[in-house]
Amino acid sequence: MQHSTLKIGLFGIGLDAYWEQFDGLKERLEGYLAIVETKLAAIHPGIINLGLIDTPGKAFSAGSTFRKEDVDIIFLYVTTYALSSTVLPVVQRAKVPVIILNLSPQGAIDYTAFNRMTDRTRMTGEWLAYCSACPVPEIANVFSRTGVKFHQVTGMLHNDAACWDEIRDWVEAAKVANIMAYNRLGCMGHYYSGMLDIYSDLTQQYATFGGHIELLEVDELADLRKGVTADEIEQRVTLFKEEFEVTDACTDEELLRAARTSVALDKMVEIHQLGSMAYYYKGTGNFDNEDTISSIILGNSLLTARGIPVAGEYEIKNAQAMKILDSFGAGGSFTEYYAMDFDADVVLMGHDGPGHIAIAEGKTKVRPLQVYHGKVGKGLSVEMSVKNGPVTLLSVVEQAGGRLMLLVAEGESVAGAILEIGNTNSRYKFPLGARKFVNDWNSYGPAHHCAVGIGHIGTKLNKLGKLLSIDVIQVC
Repeated sequence: MQHSTLKIGLFGIGLDAYWEQFDGLKERLEGYLAIVETKLAAIHPGIINLGLIDTPGKAFSAGSTFRKEDVDIIFLYVTTYALSSTVLPVVQRAKVPVIILNLSPQGAIDYTAFNRMTDRTRMTGEWLAYCSACPVPEIANVFSRTGVKFHQVTGMLHNDAACWDEIRDWVEAAKVANIMAYNRLGCMGHYYSGMLDIYSDLTQQYATFGGHIELLEVDELADLRKGVTADEIEQRVTLFKEEFEVTDACTDEELLRAARTSVALDKMVEIHQLGSMAYYYKGTGNFDNEDTISSIILGNSLLTARGIPVAGEYEIKNAQAMKILDSFGAGGSFTEYYAMDFDADVVLMGHDGPGHIAIAEGKTKVRPLQVYHGKVGKGLSVEMSVKNGPVTLLSVVEQAGGRLMLLVAEGESVAGAILEIGNTNSRYKFPLGARKFVNDWNSYGPAHHCAVGIGHIGTKLNKLGKLLSIDVIQVC
């Protein structure tokens, strides 16, 4: 999984007029802010905490600091009532998403103990320590009117697992957004001719996710193959036998051919510092290129397993989807649904080409194919099923008009018979049933490819969509 350079900005708010009026209130609120910092740092260590902001002057200074520090997201912890004029300048120039943390120090005020207090000033100070909810409507109004993108988490500072799970999801979504913003996507070859649904507007990919797209030539990979040494090939064949279940039908010639290409792929990834790749190439009329492309599946599967997902058929949108799932730690294997089992109420999904062997049920098999259906050449392919258990499907959908959206479904990978044809193959059940799933999924106009990862991460993907300002549709 790619390293994130995420920087989190954190600040609390208060009103400076309170500090002389209510002894100990400021220190108490600063203590609460320190707890929030500790809990956030346990999720992600890159925290820039600017403390309690209580005047417009401090707000402008804090805003300048966040801008200089290039924070990716800001957590605003509302400790007590504060004027919106001390909040807006902190976030206005940073132009990054803001998460408002409306966190009460406890589940409830101890009304009996509170009402027994004889000092009205102390009573007011105690009340103000619980006033986190009070200024949130004011802040929300001002953010809305000034164009500051914000989201809210409401809950408790302590003993509130649901609240802190939600905060964790925001942090993890921000980490993935950061990874995508710096990811280098390689595009090698060309589109599969006539597969209109996969054609992509690359500039729109930049606009939505950031990152860099490097257009690569198959000729470069073919040339790198010529420089691979016999020792490198031997070591790679050994690695194949460790990582895969290489079936007896695989010849030494094909293993050596795939090993040479795999080593060359690693070199190309290193040269261009790629974090993901999409590829397809016919390779006809040029032996070196055809030899390269027809021996690429094992190497691409190894890359995918180590956090550099590779999508076949030049499916750039799906390379992005695979990278997103992998960055969440869910894996991200290239797939499509190709048949339905109405008797078992499951959808059969898989694809030829590379698979995410790190999320396979058991060891991935390597089988020889005498023909790559619909593609040039023959060679070794992988056969695997995704681990049984919860899964999430993700499609990056290019809509009419060009805008991107995320299409999401949660289901289960279930055991059962698969087609042993040297492709990735899995059986998926969905809570709304196979028929309705297929109809609902198709109704949003996705490409026929999608990515599959393990676990249910729909809530995280929804938050990622909010951070990227794109729609997320979850069908189940």
